[in-house]
Amino acid sequence: MTRRHPFAIGAVGVVFLAGCSGSDDAAGDSSAGAGSGSTSLVPVSGVPGETTTPNAAPSVGPSVAPLGDPVVGLAQVAEFDQPVDLAWRTGDPTIFVVGQAGTVTPLRDGQRGDPVLDITDLTDADGERGLLGLTFTLDGTLAYLDHTTNDGDTVIVEYSVGADGVFDPASRRELLTIDQPYQNHNGGNVTIGPDAMLYIGMGDGGSGGDPERRALDVSTLLGKILRIDPTPSGGQPYTIPTDNPFVGVDGAEPEIWSVGVRNPWRMSFDPATGDLWFGDVGQGAIEEIDVAWAADGAGRGMNFGWSAFEGSARYNEDQPAEGATPPIFEYPHGDAGCSVSGGAVYRGTGNPALVGWYVFGDYCSGNLYALRTQDRALAATLPLGNVPALTGVRVGPDGELYALSLNGPVWQLQPG
Repeated sequence: MTRRHPFAIGAVGVVFLAGCSGSDDAAGDSSAGAGSGSTSLVPVSGVPGETTTPNAAPSVGPSVAPLGDPVVGLAQVAEFDQPVDLAWRTGDPTIFVVGQAGTVTPLRDGQRGDPVLDITDLTDADGERGLLGLTFTLDGTLAYLDHTTNDGDTVIVEYSVGADGVFDPASRRELLTIDQPYQNHNGGNVTIGPDAMLYIGMGDGGSGGDPERRALDVSTLLGKILRIDPTPSGGQPYTIPTDNPFVGVDGAEPEIWSVGVRNPWRMSFDPATGDLWFGDVGQGAIEEIDVAWAADGAGRGMNFGWSAFEGSARYNEDQPAEGATPPIFEYPHGDAGCSVSGGAVYRGTGNPALVGWYVFGDYCSGNLYALRTQDRALAATLPLGNVPALTGVRVGPDGELYALSLNGPVWQLQPG
């Protein structure tokens, strides 16, 4: 099925960021190096016993147990071409690294292999376009990718994956194509949820300021988190889950799960709770982290506010303010950065002090942060370190966290 939405083409906002969507008003420096390729552990000091917020972010509530000092170390495990995402299969220790130009490359036992998929002829890593996301089914036999086409539209595709981890190019099956009216805000995240459904993060289509007011408009898939069952049904390439919130609603796209996002860059489910976390890139002033609690359906029908709000600040006054869920955390542009890169809640064993903390960062500053919630409220935040040109923090097959830099390095977070 191809869903095409006939939006008029307009002027494109200034894009400074390759891979993850930066705000249209900011200018980031993506030229800083991320290290010399050494695999030595680099300790990053935290502040023991102190609860902090980066760059005068919102005040923090009750303190929780400190992480200790130093908080984490960063060990470079490999280097890739423009890494923007990584994924893994259950029972397979291989890390599959997504290169924005269109490759999926395995990392096994610390050794980088040859690409298991190359679609560089099907996409163009131009600005915020390219191959942007990868996820595997729970049994690891199928992979789903989110990439832009050579025409700039978003396409969600499926590939069969062999026991050796090699993708079968002949098996390529296109599930969903979405017109992109501008070059930026393509989203790019695909994630298999605990319910085995496929969740897709879609940006608002671009330019700046949500000019056509798409994010809260349920007649378009742009500016939404989508949820589909990728199983073909009734001659269609996927199935609409019957419990999606807009099924049967006149004028609404039934694939929609949540509304009101600007450019959700890196979504993840907490494996212990089922909560859905993501970073949503701001317009020109505020970056935010959003969370949908599993007890509430992990985002079913939620409105995350854009473009009525940027973070917790009112933005487009002509958009309804009612029903918006505020971010769990936000920070202003400045020393803390200007383009959030979402991460993951740590549930590994190698760094016990981090268990239960959500780790994320910012592309512009490279700053890594951890935050923790208590009773659905922000409890504490703590700076962890710096990874220049950070494109995301992901969980590996070992349960440990990996930070990706568009400059090439992939780092593992380890105890300092």
